[in-house]
Amino acid sequence: MSWFSWMYSLTLLGMSILGVNMVLLTLVALAVRLWPRKPRAPLPVPNEDEWPTVLVQLPVFNERYVVERLIDAVIAMDYPADRVVVQVLDDSTDDTPGIARSRVAYYRARGRNIVYAHRTDRGGFKAGALAAGLETADGEFVAIFDADFVPPADFLQRLIPEFAVDPRLAVVQSRWEHLNSEQDSLTRAEALALDGYFGVEQFARSQLNLLMNFNGSAGIWRRAAIADAGGWQGDTLAEDLDLSYRAQLRGWRLVYRPEVASPAELPTSILAFKRQQFRWAKGSFQVLRKLGPQVFDTDMPMFRKAEGLIHLAAYVAHSLLLVSLLLSLPVVLIDHGQTPMRWGLAWLAGLGPPLVGIVAQISLRKDWPRRLMYYPVLVLIGIGLAVTNTHATWEAFTGKSNEFLRTPKAPSGGGAMHNYALPLDWTTWAECFLAFYALVTGMLALDLARGLAPFIFLYAAGFGYTAMLGFMQADRVEQRRTARQTQTNYPAAPG
Repeated sequence: MSWFSWMYSLTLLGMSILGVNMVLLTLVALAVRLWPRKPRAPLPVPNEDEWPTVLVQLPVFNERYVVERLIDAVIAMDYPADRVVVQVLDDSTDDTPGIARSRVAYYRARGRNIVYAHRTDRGGFKAGALAAGLETADGEFVAIFDADFVPPADFLQRLIPEFAVDPRLAVVQSRWEHLNSEQDSLTRAEALALDGYFGVEQFARSQLNLLMNFNGSAGIWRRAAIADAGGWQGDTLAEDLDLSYRAQLRGWRLVYRPEVASPAELPTSILAFKRQQFRWAKGSFQVLRKLGPQVFDTDMPMFRKAEGLIHLAAYVAHSLLLVSLLLSLPVVLIDHGQTPMRWGLAWLAGLGPPLVGIVAQISLRKDWPRRLMYYPVLVLIGIGLAVTNTHATWEAFTGKSNEFLRTPKAPSGGGAMHNYALPLDWTTWAECFLAFYALVTGMLALDLARGLAPFIFLYAAGFGYTAMLGFMQADRVEQRRTARQTQTNYPAAPG
Protein backbone atom coordinates (compact mmCIF):
# COMPACT_ATOMS: atom_id res chain seq x y z
CA MET A 1 0.00 0.00 0.00
CA SER A 2 1.17 3.53 -0.75
CA TRP A 3 1.87 6.17 1.87
CA PHE A 4 -1.32 7.90 0.69
CA SER A 5 -3.27 4.96 2.05
CA TRP A 6 -1.46 5.12 5.39
CA MET A 7 -2.06 8.87 5.71
CA TYR A 8 -5.69 8.40 4.73
CA SER A 9 -6.07 5.79 7.47
CA LEU A 10 -4.55 8.14 10.05
CA THR A 11 -7.09 10.86 9.22
CA LEU A 12 -9.92 8.35 9.59
CA LEU A 13 -8.44 7.17 12.88
CA GLY A 14 -8.42 10.75 14.19
CA MET A 15 -12.04 11.27 13.17
CA SER A 16 -12.92 7.91 14.73
CA ILE A 17 -11.46 8.94 18.08
CA LEU A 18 -13.57 12.08 18.07
CA GLY A 19 -16.63 10.12 16.97
CA VAL A 20 -16.24 7.47 19.66
CA ASN A 21 -15.90 10.24 22.24
CA MET A 22 -19.19 11.70 21.02
CA VAL A 23 -20.80 8.28 21.46
CA LEU A 24 -19.43 8.10 25.01
CA LEU A 25 -20.77 11.53 25.99
CA THR A 26 -24.11 10.72 24.41
CA LEU A 27 -24.42 7.52 26.43
CA VAL A 28 -23.58 9.43 29.60
CA ALA A 29 -26.22 12.08 28.85
CA LEU A 30 -28.78 9.40 28.06
CA ALA A 31 -27.99 7.39 31.20
CA VAL A 32 -28.25 10.42 33.47
CA ARG A 33 -31.65 11.31 32.06
CA LEU A 34 -33.01 7.75 32.22
CA TRP A 35 -31.51 6.59 35.50
CA PRO A 36 -33.77 7.23 38.51
CA ARG A 37 -32.23 9.88 40.73
CA LYS A 38 -32.98 11.41 44.07
CA PRO A 39 -34.72 14.77 43.57
CA ARG A 40 -32.40 17.72 43.94
CA ALA A 41 -32.72 19.61 47.21
CA PRO A 42 -34.23 23.10 46.79
CA LEU A 43 -31.67 25.88 46.56
CA PRO A 44 -31.53 28.38 49.40
CA VAL A 45 -33.43 31.54 48.45
CA PRO A 46 -32.19 34.73 50.13
CA ASN A 47 -34.52 37.19 51.77
CA GLU A 48 -35.36 40.31 49.80
CA ASP A 49 -32.59 42.31 51.48
CA GLU A 50 -29.97 39.52 51.29
CA TRP A 51 -29.60 39.03 47.53
CA PRO A 52 -25.95 39.61 46.48
CA THR A 53 -24.92 42.43 44.17
CA VAL A 54 -24.74 41.60 40.47
CA LEU A 55 -22.95 43.44 37.68
CA VAL A 56 -24.63 42.76 34.32
CA GLN A 57 -22.24 43.39 31.43
CA LEU A 58 -23.52 43.84 27.87
CA PRO A 59 -20.59 43.87 25.40
CA VAL A 60 -21.76 45.44 22.13
CA PHE A 61 -20.18 46.05 18.73
CA ASN A 62 -22.28 47.34 15.83
CA GLU A 63 -25.62 45.96 17.00
CA ARG A 64 -28.15 48.57 15.83
CA TYR A 65 -30.88 45.96 15.31
CA VAL A 66 -30.82 44.22 18.70
CA VAL A 67 -29.13 46.44 21.31
CA GLU A 68 -32.34 48.18 22.42
CA ARG A 69 -34.14 44.86 22.86
CA LEU A 70 -31.24 43.53 24.95
CA ILE A 71 -31.26 46.51 27.29
CA ASP A 72 -35.03 46.27 27.74
CA ALA A 73 -34.81 42.56 28.59
CA VAL A 74 -32.05 43.05 31.14
CA ILE A 75 -33.85 45.91 32.86
CA ALA A 76 -36.98 43.72 33.03
CA MET A 77 -35.22 40.96 34.97
CA ASP A 78 -36.91 40.23 38.29
CA TYR A 79 -34.15 41.03 40.81
CA PRO A 80 -33.86 43.73 43.48
CA ALA A 81 -33.06 46.86 41.48
CA ASP A 82 -30.75 48.26 44.14
CA ARG A 83 -28.55 45.13 43.84
CA VAL A 84 -27.99 45.34 40.08
CA VAL A 85 -25.62 47.48 38.02
CA VAL A 86 -25.97 47.25 34.23
CA GLN A 87 -23.08 48.19 31.96
CA VAL A 88 -23.49 48.70 28.22
CA LEU A 89 -19.92 48.24 26.96
CA ASP A 90 -20.05 49.61 23.43
CA ASP A 91 -17.15 49.43 20.96
CA SER A 92 -19.37 50.24 17.97
CA THR A 93 -18.29 52.20 14.92
CA ASP A 94 -21.74 52.67 13.34
CA ASP A 95 -24.90 54.33 14.67
CA THR A 96 -25.35 51.84 17.54
CA PRO A 97 -23.94 54.28 20.15
CA GLY A 98 -26.77 56.74 19.55
CA ILE A 99 -29.39 54.02 20.01
CA ALA A 100 -27.73 52.59 23.09
CA ARG A 101 -27.09 55.97 24.74
CA SER A 102 -30.72 56.95 24.25
CA ARG A 103 -32.00 53.76 25.86
CA VAL A 104 -29.57 54.02 28.76
CA ALA A 105 -30.63 57.64 29.36
CA TYR A 106 -34.27 56.54 29.30
CA TYR A 107 -33.77 54.05 32.11
CA ARG A 108 -31.42 56.27 34.12
CA ALA A 109 -34.12 58.92 34.15
CA ARG A 110 -36.38 56.32 35.76
CA GLY A 111 -33.92 55.55 38.51
CA ARG A 112 -32.20 52.43 37.17
CA ASN A 113 -28.50 51.90 37.82
CA ILE A 114 -27.35 51.55 34.22
CA VAL A 115 -24.27 53.11 32.63
CA TYR A 116 -22.95 53.45 29.11
CA ALA A 117 -19.26 53.19 28.18
CA HIS A 118 -17.84 53.65 24.70
CA ARG A 119 -14.34 52.64 23.60
CA THR A 120 -12.77 53.67 20.32
CA ASP A 121 -9.63 51.48 20.23
CA ARG A 122 -11.23 48.00 20.74
CA GLY A 123 -8.08 46.85 22.54
CA GLY A 124 -8.50 43.19 23.53
CA PHE A 125 -11.86 43.14 21.71
CA LYS A 126 -14.62 41.61 23.86
CA ALA A 127 -12.17 40.57 26.60
CA GLY A 128 -10.83 44.12 26.73
CA ALA A 129 -14.32 45.59 27.02
CA LEU A 130 -15.26 43.21 29.85
CA ALA A 131 -12.02 43.87 31.71
CA ALA A 132 -12.45 47.64 31.38
CA GLY A 133 -15.98 47.35 32.73
CA LEU A 134 -14.81 45.45 35.80
CA GLU A 135 -12.48 48.32 36.69
CA THR A 136 -15.33 50.80 37.05
CA ALA A 137 -18.10 48.91 38.84
CA ASP A 138 -18.67 46.70 41.85
CA GLY A 139 -20.59 43.46 42.06
CA GLU A 140 -19.98 40.12 43.75
CA PHE A 141 -21.21 38.30 40.66
CA VAL A 142 -21.00 39.17 36.96
CA ALA A 143 -23.67 38.18 34.43
CA ILE A 144 -22.78 38.54 30.74
CA PHE A 145 -25.08 38.70 27.71
CA ASP A 146 -24.17 39.18 24.07
CA ALA A 147 -26.27 41.64 22.11
CA ASP A 148 -28.53 39.11 20.40
CA PHE A 149 -29.75 37.49 23.64
CA VAL A 150 -33.05 38.04 25.40
CA PRO A 151 -32.56 36.77 28.98
CA PRO A 152 -35.66 35.51 30.78
CA ALA A 153 -37.02 37.65 33.60
CA ASP A 154 -36.19 35.07 36.28
CA PHE A 155 -32.62 34.45 35.05
CA LEU A 156 -30.81 35.94 38.06
CA GLN A 157 -33.24 34.64 40.65
CA ARG A 158 -32.88 31.08 39.38
CA LEU A 159 -29.10 30.97 38.99
CA ILE A 160 -27.64 33.21 41.68
CA PRO A 161 -28.64 30.80 44.52
CA GLU A 162 -26.38 28.14 42.94
CA PHE A 163 -23.34 30.00 44.24
CA ALA A 164 -24.41 29.73 47.88
CA VAL A 165 -24.05 25.93 47.75
CA ASP A 166 -20.37 25.80 46.71
CA PRO A 167 -17.81 28.54 47.52
CA ARG A 168 -15.53 27.18 44.74
CA LEU A 169 -18.20 27.52 42.08
CA ALA A 170 -16.93 29.96 39.45
CA VAL A 171 -19.62 29.87 36.75
CA VAL A 172 -23.23 28.90 36.25
CA GLN A 173 -24.05 28.57 32.55
CA SER A 174 -27.58 28.48 31.14
CA ARG A 175 -28.70 26.75 27.95
CA TRP A 176 -28.91 28.71 24.72
CA GLU A 177 -32.33 28.73 23.14
CA HIS A 178 -33.15 30.04 19.65
CA LEU A 179 -35.39 32.94 18.64
CA ASN A 180 -35.32 32.31 14.89
CA SER A 181 -34.76 28.57 14.49
CA GLU A 182 -37.85 28.25 12.27
CA GLN A 183 -36.73 30.90 9.78
CA ASP A 184 -35.29 28.56 7.12
CA SER A 185 -33.36 25.33 6.65
CA LEU A 186 -30.06 26.98 7.63
CA THR A 187 -31.28 28.23 11.00
CA ARG A 188 -32.98 24.89 11.64
CA ALA A 189 -29.67 23.12 11.02
CA GLU A 190 -27.82 25.59 13.27
CA ALA A 191 -30.37 24.99 16.01
CA LEU A 192 -29.79 21.23 15.73
CA ALA A 193 -26.05 21.76 16.10
CA LEU A 194 -26.38 23.95 19.19
CA ASP A 195 -28.99 21.65 20.70
CA GLY A 196 -26.53 18.79 20.26
CA TYR A 197 -23.86 20.73 22.09
CA PHE A 198 -26.04 21.98 24.94
CA GLY A 199 -28.31 18.95 25.12
CA VAL A 200 -25.56 16.31 25.12
CA GLU A 201 -21.94 17.47 25.31
CA GLN A 202 -22.23 20.35 27.77
CA PHE A 203 -24.72 18.36 29.86
CA ALA A 204 -22.51 15.25 30.00
CA ARG A 205 -19.38 17.26 30.82
CA SER A 206 -21.16 19.00 33.67
CA GLN A 207 -22.53 15.73 35.05
CA LEU A 208 -19.10 14.05 34.98
CA ASN A 209 -17.31 17.14 36.35
CA LEU A 210 -15.13 17.28 33.24
CA LEU A 211 -13.36 20.36 31.97
CA MET A 212 -15.93 22.54 30.25
CA ASN A 213 -16.45 26.18 29.42
CA PHE A 214 -18.52 29.27 29.97
CA ASN A 215 -20.06 29.89 26.56
CA GLY A 216 -19.42 33.63 26.41
CA SER A 217 -23.00 34.66 27.10
CA ALA A 218 -26.02 33.83 29.26
CA GLY A 219 -23.95 32.82 32.26
CA ILE A 220 -22.85 34.22 35.62
CA TRP A 221 -19.30 34.44 36.98
CA ARG A 222 -18.20 34.74 40.58
CA ARG A 223 -16.05 37.85 40.40
CA ALA A 224 -13.42 36.43 42.74
CA ALA A 225 -12.88 33.53 40.32
CA ILE A 226 -12.25 35.93 37.42
CA ALA A 227 -9.59 37.73 39.44
CA ASP A 228 -8.00 34.53 40.77
CA ALA A 229 -7.71 33.06 37.26
CA GLY A 230 -5.90 36.13 35.93
CA GLY A 231 -8.80 38.14 34.55
CA TRP A 232 -10.02 38.53 30.99
CA GLN A 233 -7.21 38.22 28.42
CA GLY A 234 -7.45 39.16 24.77
CA ASP A 235 -4.67 36.99 23.32
CA THR A 236 -7.17 34.47 21.91
CA LEU A 237 -10.47 34.79 20.05
CA ALA A 238 -12.11 32.52 22.64
CA GLU A 239 -11.74 34.64 25.76
CA ASP A 240 -14.57 32.69 27.39
CA LEU A 241 -12.94 29.30 26.85
CA ASP A 242 -9.55 30.67 27.90
CA LEU A 243 -10.77 32.09 31.22
CA SER A 244 -12.87 28.98 31.90
CA TYR A 245 -9.87 26.66 31.61
CA ARG A 246 -7.59 28.96 33.61
CA ALA A 247 -10.18 29.03 36.39
CA GLN A 248 -10.56 25.24 36.41
CA LEU A 249 -6.78 24.80 36.48
CA ARG A 250 -6.90 26.94 39.64
CA GLY A 251 -9.41 24.57 41.22
CA TRP A 252 -12.68 26.39 40.46
CA ARG A 253 -15.80 24.56 39.27
CA LEU A 254 -18.25 25.27 36.47
CA VAL A 255 -21.82 24.00 36.33
CA TYR A 256 -24.42 23.95 33.60
CA ARG A 257 -28.15 24.34 34.22
CA PRO A 258 -30.07 23.24 31.09
CA GLU A 259 -33.44 23.95 32.68
CA VAL A 260 -32.77 27.71 32.39
CA ALA A 261 -32.99 28.69 28.72
CA SER A 262 -31.71 32.00 27.33
CA PRO A 263 -33.00 32.75 23.80
CA ALA A 264 -30.73 34.28 21.17
CA GLU A 265 -30.54 34.87 17.43
CA LEU A 266 -28.94 32.35 15.06
CA PRO A 267 -26.87 33.60 12.10
CA THR A 268 -29.19 34.05 9.15
CA SER A 269 -26.71 33.52 6.30
CA ILE A 270 -24.08 30.88 5.61
CA LEU A 271 -21.49 33.65 5.32
CA ALA A 272 -22.28 34.89 8.82
CA PHE A 273 -22.34 31.34 10.17
CA LYS A 274 -18.92 30.61 8.64
CA ARG A 275 -17.53 33.77 10.23
CA GLN A 276 -18.85 32.68 13.63
CA GLN A 277 -17.41 29.18 13.21
CA PHE A 278 -14.05 30.57 12.11
CA ARG A 279 -13.80 32.62 15.29
CA TRP A 280 -14.80 29.71 17.50
CA ALA A 281 -12.43 27.28 15.76
CA LYS A 282 -9.45 29.63 15.79
CA GLY A 283 -10.10 30.60 19.40
CA SER A 284 -10.35 26.97 20.51
CA PHE A 285 -7.01 26.07 18.95
CA GLN A 286 -5.40 29.20 20.36
CA VAL A 287 -6.49 28.09 23.82
CA LEU A 288 -5.19 24.57 23.09
CA ARG A 289 -1.84 26.06 22.14
CA LYS A 290 -1.82 28.34 25.19
CA LEU A 291 -3.15 26.03 27.91
CA GLY A 292 -2.85 22.51 26.47
CA PRO A 293 0.55 21.88 28.10
CA GLN A 294 -0.83 22.98 31.48
CA VAL A 295 -3.81 20.66 31.13
CA PHE A 296 -1.48 17.79 30.25
CA ASP A 297 0.87 18.50 33.19
CA THR A 298 -1.81 18.92 35.85
CA ASP A 299 -2.37 16.22 38.46
CA MET A 300 -6.05 15.70 37.57
CA PRO A 301 -7.17 12.18 36.55
CA MET A 302 -5.99 11.02 33.12
CA PHE A 303 -9.55 10.66 31.80
CA ARG A 304 -10.33 14.26 32.75
CA LYS A 305 -7.12 15.45 31.08
CA ALA A 306 -7.88 13.53 27.90
CA GLU A 307 -11.43 14.84 27.76
CA GLY A 308 -10.17 18.39 28.24
CA LEU A 309 -7.67 18.09 25.40
CA ILE A 310 -10.26 16.50 23.10
CA HIS A 311 -12.64 19.33 23.99
CA LEU A 312 -10.08 21.96 22.99
CA ALA A 313 -9.12 20.10 19.81
CA ALA A 314 -12.63 19.20 18.65
CA TYR A 315 -12.49 21.43 15.56
CA VAL A 316 -9.62 19.33 14.18
CA ALA A 317 -12.36 17.07 12.79
CA HIS A 318 -12.86 19.53 9.93
CA SER A 319 -9.15 19.54 9.07
CA LEU A 320 -9.08 15.74 9.11
CA LEU A 321 -12.15 15.64 6.86
CA LEU A 322 -10.53 18.00 4.35
CA VAL A 323 -7.27 16.04 4.31
CA SER A 324 -9.13 12.75 3.89
CA LEU A 325 -10.93 14.14 0.85
CA LEU A 326 -7.70 15.37 -0.75
CA LEU A 327 -6.08 11.96 -0.15
CA SER A 328 -9.06 10.02 -1.48
CA LEU A 329 -8.14 10.57 -5.14
CA PRO A 330 -4.66 8.98 -4.93
CA VAL A 331 -6.06 6.25 -2.64
CA VAL A 332 -8.65 5.42 -5.27
CA LEU A 333 -6.24 5.59 -8.23
CA ILE A 334 -3.22 3.87 -6.64
CA ASP A 335 -4.60 1.58 -3.95
CA HIS A 336 -8.16 1.06 -5.27
CA GLY A 337 -9.51 2.02 -1.84
CA GLN A 338 -7.43 -0.53 0.09
CA THR A 339 -6.23 0.84 3.45
CA PRO A 340 -4.55 -0.72 6.51
CA MET A 341 -7.33 0.49 8.81
CA ARG A 342 -10.10 -1.80 9.96
CA TRP A 343 -13.43 -0.16 9.24
CA GLY A 344 -15.40 -1.37 12.27
CA LEU A 345 -14.17 1.49 14.48
CA ALA A 346 -14.88 4.05 11.75
CA TRP A 347 -18.46 2.84 11.41
CA LEU A 348 -18.91 3.03 15.19
CA ALA A 349 -17.49 6.54 15.20
CA GLY A 350 -19.90 7.52 12.45
CA LEU A 351 -22.75 6.88 14.85
CA GLY A 352 -21.58 9.73 17.09
CA PRO A 353 -23.04 12.79 15.33
CA PRO A 354 -26.49 11.31 14.59
CA LEU A 355 -26.74 9.90 18.11
CA VAL A 356 -25.97 13.33 19.54
CA GLY A 357 -28.65 14.89 17.36
CA ILE A 358 -31.32 12.32 18.19
CA VAL A 359 -30.71 12.25 21.96
CA ALA A 360 -30.53 16.04 22.16
CA GLN A 361 -33.79 16.55 20.29
CA ILE A 362 -35.66 13.90 22.27
CA SER A 363 -34.37 15.48 25.48
CA LEU A 364 -35.20 19.07 24.58
CA ARG A 365 -38.08 19.08 22.07
CA LYS A 366 -41.58 17.67 22.00
CA ASP A 367 -41.64 18.03 18.21
CA TRP A 368 -38.29 16.27 17.78
CA PRO A 369 -39.33 14.11 14.77
CA ARG A 370 -40.11 17.23 12.72
CA ARG A 371 -36.87 18.93 13.73
CA LEU A 372 -34.75 15.88 12.91
CA MET A 373 -36.00 16.07 9.33
CA TYR A 374 -33.44 18.86 8.85
CA TYR A 375 -30.51 16.79 10.11
CA PRO A 376 -29.30 16.06 6.53
CA VAL A 377 -28.91 19.83 6.04
CA LEU A 378 -26.70 19.95 9.13
CA VAL A 379 -24.58 17.10 7.75
CA LEU A 380 -24.04 18.94 4.46
CA ILE A 381 -23.18 22.23 6.14
CA GLY A 382 -20.93 20.46 8.64
CA ILE A 383 -18.91 19.09 5.73
CA GLY A 384 -18.88 22.44 3.96
CA LEU A 385 -17.42 24.19 7.02
CA ALA A 386 -14.17 22.21 6.61
CA VAL A 387 -12.51 24.93 4.51
CA THR A 388 -13.31 27.76 6.91
CA ASN A 389 -12.38 25.86 10.05
CA THR A 390 -9.18 24.41 8.58
CA HIS A 391 -8.16 27.94 7.69
CA ALA A 392 -8.91 28.96 11.29
CA THR A 393 -6.82 26.09 12.65
CA TRP A 394 -3.90 27.04 10.42
CA GLU A 395 -3.99 30.65 11.58
CA ALA A 396 -4.09 29.56 15.22
CA PHE A 397 -1.05 27.30 14.99
CA THR A 398 0.98 29.68 12.84
CA GLY A 399 0.36 32.46 15.35
CA LYS A 400 -1.38 34.87 13.01
CA SER A 401 -2.62 37.92 14.89
CA ASN A 402 -6.24 38.18 15.94
CA GLU A 403 -9.00 40.22 14.38
CA PHE A 404 -12.36 39.81 16.08
CA LEU A 405 -14.90 39.78 13.25
CA ARG A 406 -18.43 39.98 14.64
CA THR A 407 -21.27 37.76 13.52
CA PRO A 408 -23.95 40.00 11.94
CA LYS A 409 -27.26 39.82 13.79
CA ALA A 410 -30.78 40.94 13.00
CA PRO A 411 -33.94 40.77 15.09
CA SER A 412 -36.03 37.64 14.67
CA GLY A 413 -39.15 38.02 12.61
CA GLY A 414 -37.36 39.31 9.54
CA GLY A 415 -36.39 42.86 8.69
CA ALA A 416 -33.61 44.09 6.46
CA MET A 417 -30.02 43.54 7.52
CA HIS A 418 -28.29 44.90 4.45
CA ASN A 419 -26.11 47.22 6.56
CA TYR A 420 -24.34 44.20 8.05
CA ALA A 421 -24.52 41.83 5.05
CA LEU A 422 -21.28 40.02 4.22
CA PRO A 423 -19.67 39.73 0.76
CA LEU A 424 -18.50 36.54 -0.89
CA ASP A 425 -14.98 35.43 0.10
CA TRP A 426 -12.38 32.99 -1.18
CA THR A 427 -13.65 30.09 0.91
CA THR A 428 -16.74 29.79 -1.28
CA TRP A 429 -14.57 29.32 -4.37
CA ALA A 430 -12.51 26.73 -2.48
CA GLU A 431 -15.75 24.89 -1.64
CA CYS A 432 -16.62 24.86 -5.35
CA PHE A 433 -13.26 23.33 -6.20
CA LEU A 434 -13.59 20.67 -3.50
CA ALA A 435 -17.11 19.79 -4.65
CA PHE A 436 -15.78 19.25 -8.19
CA TYR A 437 -12.75 17.33 -6.86
CA ALA A 438 -15.00 15.04 -4.80
CA LEU A 439 -17.39 14.53 -7.70
CA VAL A 440 -14.59 13.43 -10.03
CA THR A 441 -13.07 11.21 -7.34
CA GLY A 442 -16.46 9.68 -6.61
CA MET A 443 -17.01 8.84 -10.29
CA LEU A 444 -13.62 7.11 -10.41
CA ALA A 445 -14.38 5.28 -7.18
CA LEU A 446 -17.49 3.73 -8.71
CA ASP A 447 -15.14 1.61 -10.83
CA LEU A 448 -12.01 1.36 -8.68
CA ALA A 449 -13.12 1.58 -5.03
CA ARG A 450 -16.87 1.18 -4.86
CA GLY A 451 -16.91 1.10 -1.04
CA LEU A 452 -15.55 4.65 -0.81
CA ALA A 453 -17.87 6.16 -3.41
CA PRO A 454 -20.84 6.98 -1.11
CA PHE A 455 -18.64 8.88 1.34
CA ILE A 456 -16.89 10.83 -1.41
CA PHE A 457 -20.18 11.77 -3.05
CA LEU A 458 -21.41 12.97 0.36
CA TYR A 459 -18.39 15.26 0.53
CA ALA A 460 -19.24 16.58 -2.94
CA ALA A 461 -22.80 17.31 -1.83
CA GLY A 462 -21.65 19.04 1.36
CA PHE A 463 -19.15 21.37 -0.28
CA GLY A 464 -21.48 21.99 -3.21
CA TYR A 465 -24.45 22.86 -0.99
CA THR A 466 -22.43 25.23 1.21
CA ALA A 467 -20.97 26.97 -1.84
CA MET A 468 -24.42 27.28 -3.40
CA LEU A 469 -25.77 28.99 -0.27
CA GLY A 470 -22.80 31.35 -0.31
CA PHE A 471 -23.40 32.39 -3.91
CA MET A 472 -27.15 32.78 -3.40
CA GLN A 473 -26.81 34.97 -0.32
CA ALA A 474 -23.88 36.99 -1.64
CA ASP A 475 -25.91 37.59 -4.80
CA ARG A 476 -28.73 39.05 -2.68
CA VAL A 477 -26.19 41.27 -0.94
CA GLU A 478 -24.95 42.56 -4.29
CA GLN A 479 -28.51 43.15 -5.51
CA ARG A 480 -29.28 45.27 -2.46
CA ARG A 481 -26.03 47.20 -2.89
CA THR A 482 -26.83 47.85 -6.55
CA ALA A 483 -30.36 48.94 -5.66
CA ARG A 484 -29.06 51.45 -3.12
CA GLN A 485 -26.55 52.83 -5.62
CA THR A 486 -29.31 53.14 -8.23
CA GLN A 487 -31.52 55.01 -5.78
CA THR A 488 -28.63 57.35 -5.02
CA ASN A 489 -27.65 57.99 -8.64
CA TYR A 490 -31.19 58.22 -10.03
CA PRO A 491 -33.46 59.93 -7.52
CA ALA A 492 -37.17 59.52 -7.96
CA ALA A 493 -38.89 62.09 -10.15
CA PRO A 494 -40.98 64.66 -8.31
CA GLY A 495 -44.65 63.65 -7.99
